[in-house]
Amino acid sequence: MSGFVEKPEAVEVPGLTHLHTGKVRDLYQNADGDLVMVASDRMSAFDWVLPTEIPDKGRVLTQLSLWWFDQLADLVPHHVLSTELPPGAPADWEGRTTVCTSLAMVPVECVARGYLTGSGLAEYQQTRTVCGLALPEGLTDGSELPAPIFTPATKAAVGEHDENVAYEEVARQIGAETAAQLRQATLAVYGRARDIARERGIILADTKFEFGFDEARQLTLADEVLTPDSSRFWPADAWQPGRPQPSFDKQFVRDWLTSPASGWDRASEQPPPPLPQETVERTRGKYIEAYERLTGLAWS
Repeated sequence: MSGFVEKPEAVEVPGLTHLHTGKVRDLYQNADGDLVMVASDRMSAFDWVLPTEIPDKGRVLTQLSLWWFDQLADLVPHHVLSTELPPGAPADWEGRTTVCTSLAMVPVECVARGYLTGSGLAEYQQTRTVCGLALPEGLTDGSELPAPIFTPATKAAVGEHDENVAYEEVARQIGAETAAQLRQATLAVYGRARDIARERGIILADTKFEFGFDEARQLTLADEVLTPDSSRFWPADAWQPGRPQPSFDKQFVRDWLTSPASGWDRASEQPPPPLPQETVERTRGKYIEAYERLTGLAWS
């Protein structure tokens, strides 16, 4: 069992139609048919949306995504039309709301990996492959790959796991031409972002993107992009293959949930407990530190 510990009620806003409550984002549609995407402070871990929020998280994700969209605009178009607050929207939507083009979304999580860790490491240890791609012997947790790889996954519902799949299966499901477009765009964006992050002392180990097609059938980058929720960012000066790497993400949350202090059995059907204040504060600090190091801007 997994999903929301406490599913939030959708906020009613005149002129907006609520479409979906996701792990982190709430989606609405305005009268023009555009999407209104609101990033909440919700935190998910181990396929659960936790009962405790991380203050400022939604604003960090939104502002960092907007910064990255600007850095990548010459490589691939993005879906953001405006950051103007819709009339009648709550004041606390300010800074975490984007008005976006409605796209025909491709049902694939587009994952790029430059380093071996996570589910890729688990598969490699069994088969010496990741999503069917053969990799050299001798790699370990945190190893840099010979070249970045495209390792797609199927999109799962809230509370379920995305599943890694071979490129050939993606091509079968969505067509060879679209699959090739996704792979090319994913690796191009990853390469640009990896280089930008490296200049700032951060390793972009892996990341996932979502794409859709606009009315002109132009492939367009959507959702969030290159945030601590969708990416593994490691401090370059602490990188040491052969062990888990320190990271700018929700690792403090995962560590506490799996520690004896939480009293939670991940294998049980019981929902996870609320987070302690120290874990909340340390996680918030990591998200803000990632924003400041990547953008060079002070968080306010």
